[in-house]
Amino acid sequence: MAKSQMTPDLTSINLIGEGSEVEGTLKSTTDVRVNGRIKGDLLVEGKVIIADKGVINGKMKAKSADVAGRIEGDIVVEDRLVLKATAEVEGSIRTGRLVVEEGAKFEGTCTMGRLDAARKAAIGNGHSGKSIQPALNS
Repeated sequence: MAKSQMTPDLTSINLIGEGSEVEGTLKSTTDVRVNGRIKGDLLVEGKVIIADKGVINGKMKAKSADVAGRIEGDIVVEDRLVLKATAEVEGSIRTGRLVVEEGAKFEGTCTMGRLDAARKAAIGNGHSGKSIQPALNS
């Protein structure tokens, strides 16, 4: 039995191809795949896929995301954020769930967990929630 989730509607995926560069804010109500570079914010109501050669210099906000490339800026993902082994992230992460593959690089702070309406509104306005800081071994 085939799952409909396995076959995305390719007409509803926006693509920033390798060798392409976008400056400014990119907003989309559907999924976005980035193989090129975005200098600015990426605001997506669906899923974001950052390919291994994809780069974002700015804030990214999405329903869900898979990152294999580089992001220099804050990330807000409502559901699940996956950092692939080749991912490099500098900035804060706010997400419902986080999956980090071995080899992924992350420098910054991370806030995870289910977001209630008040916290979701605060994050949407750029206010920070409680951050998880790694413990240092003495």
